[in-house]
Amino acid sequence: MRGWFTAFAALSLALGAAACQGQAYAAENIVRAPVAQRQAEEGSSLKTAIFAGGCFWGVEAVFSHVKGVKSVIAGYHGGSRADATYGRVSTGRTGHAEAVKVVYDPSKVRYDQLLQIFFSVVADPTLTNRQGPDIGKQYRSALVPQSSEQRIVARMYLKQMQASGKWPSRIVTPIENPRTFYRAEQYHQDFGIKHPHNGYFLRWDAPKIAALKKLYPKLYRASFVIN
Repeated sequence: MRGWFTAFAALSLALGAAACQGQAYAAENIVRAPVAQRQAEEGSSLKTAIFAGGCFWGVEAVFSHVKGVKSVIAGYHGGSRADATYGRVSTGRTGHAEAVKVVYDPSKVRYDQLLQIFFSVVADPTLTNRQGPDIGKQYRSALVPQSSEQRIVARMYLKQMQASGKWPSRIVTPIENPRTFYRAEQYHQDFGIKHPHNGYFLRWDAPKIAALKKLYPKLYRASFVIN
């Protein structure tokens, strides 16, 4: 789990981390999530969505390669401002989840499409308080709707996912009420473009981007949104 380098994370990540000659890996738990039966109707002005799906490096990286996404910020959701630091959140006792705030153009990519991408290549919705190698409440998956429309779409999509039979276990990803989103430390921002050879990123996150490109070529873009 990623916590093994927490003690020196700030220093090593700020310096870009040592490049690793990692091999290519297959993405974990890739499932082509169903097309949403209830499409989001959000107009044409920019909208914001919050997703928690394990380590925020990979969540940020995937959404940063989606057409129509304008910005992706890594941060913490679910706890207080006083505890919104990487060191404290990493203990799993603050109530925060590592999360990302996504600003997108709904005329180019809808919220329901973001949900489909999220559950296809980012988060395993059958896991509680863990994703990939990372274990703890801070690594839970969660949807945090920012409007009544997003909440309706999210609720209906989770029910649709459960009924689809595409996942062997029960869908447990919750819908959480919106609380203040706290931006993470600067060395966490744009991590995938700054440190593409980081060992953790190569092993767990780069395959998610490859899966996005393979499963959703019309929504994939090669460039990375820089915040």
